[in-house]
Amino acid sequence: MPGPTLAEIERARDLVSRVADVTPMESSRFLAELLGSPVYLKCENLQRTGSYKIRGAYNRLAQLSDDEKARGVVAASAGNHAQGVAFAARELGIKATIFMPVGVALPKLQATRNYGADVVLRGHTVAEPLRAAAEFAETFGAVLIPPFDHPDVVAGQGTLALEMLDQVPQIDTVIVPIGGGGLISGVASALKQRAARDGREVRIIGVQVEGAAAYPVSLDAGKPTEITMLPTIADGIAVSKPGALNFEIVAATVDRVVTVTDDDTARALLVLLERAKLVVEPAGAVAVAAILTGQLGGLDLGTTVVVLSGGNIDPLVMERVISRGLAASERYLKLRLMLPDRPGQLKRVAELVSDANANVVEVLHTRHGRNALISEVELELSVETRGPEHVRSVLELLREAGYDPRVDY
Repeated sequence: MPGPTLAEIERARDLVSRVADVTPMESSRFLAELLGSPVYLKCENLQRTGSYKIRGAYNRLAQLSDDEKARGVVAASAGNHAQGVAFAARELGIKATIFMPVGVALPKLQATRNYGADVVLRGHTVAEPLRAAAEFAETFGAVLIPPFDHPDVVAGQGTLALEMLDQVPQIDTVIVPIGGGGLISGVASALKQRAARDGREVRIIGVQVEGAAAYPVSLDAGKPTEITMLPTIADGIAVSKPGALNFEIVAATVDRVVTVTDDDTARALLVLLERAKLVVEPAGAVAVAAILTGQLGGLDLGTTVVVLSGGNIDPLVMERVISRGLAASERYLKLRLMLPDRPGQLKRVAELVSDANANVVEVLHTRHGRNALISEVELELSVETRGPEHVRSVLELLREAGYDPRVDY
């Protein structure tokens, strides 16, 4: 099997335990009802620095030679890897330089600086900071710390699997988010080796977001393949090409890779907030999204652990994602309708919505709608609802009253 051995992952655990918390393993009755078997949430969103990344970063930095430590380290990241490297470097007394894109979320930028790293803002995509970090390493001799494609990083991430087995010894299935593949390659490598040693089997399912799903394409091609990415809310796993080592491990150990949409991910984030009282970033919620979409229904998954890989989310982004999750769950309805331009029409529509027990949260009433006739006004309503059936009842009541509502989302 490619990648680190079980002994190397166990040694990494001794190192990582110096800084990483043993994060909670929470049961989820809601998800268990959907799957028909026990489901546990591994809460790496509650890890120090807000994600699992501290594991691989610390394991890599701790094994540098004295000469390498003296030269310092450099990394490029839009968030979690930056914080993991900055924190590990501070703990080990190593100078760290982190290149981040200009538009990086303010909380991630501040956290990375607060851990003591020198942060350099460069470019508007992750690709530009990556190039800048490589140039910095070549010019100044600093050690470049990759986010996923290195045996020490993989072994560090694999320590998460050993921790999960301590908490839930009889794991049958693990569902893991995938970006470049560092987390799933470490987890899958550790679990498959432990399972083989113990004479049992464990199923590994990876989840990517549709806008950045490089692994299905790569697995079909039989080699790491670069894709053209689309914008996605799950920026923490937006990677255009798998790591070489990570791809080898995933191809050998992962049983299935599925994809989810941004709307699926937003719904999952909302479910985690409401049902589990957990704040999770979009990238960390995709494994839950895979369950909510029903893609795993019909499989006998047995005792399942879902990895919540991170919780570093900008409050402004969270506000937008929650709104999207509400819309995707049909609990937030935006509709437009044309009204005769005479007094009392707005009041009548408001009463109809109220009669349907829905709550209007925003109103735009204008004569300047592009589709309005000279004798009409356009009304845009944002309405809180209780789900698909309630949405249908609101629309039906409006249609019965003679209106033609058009749903925006």
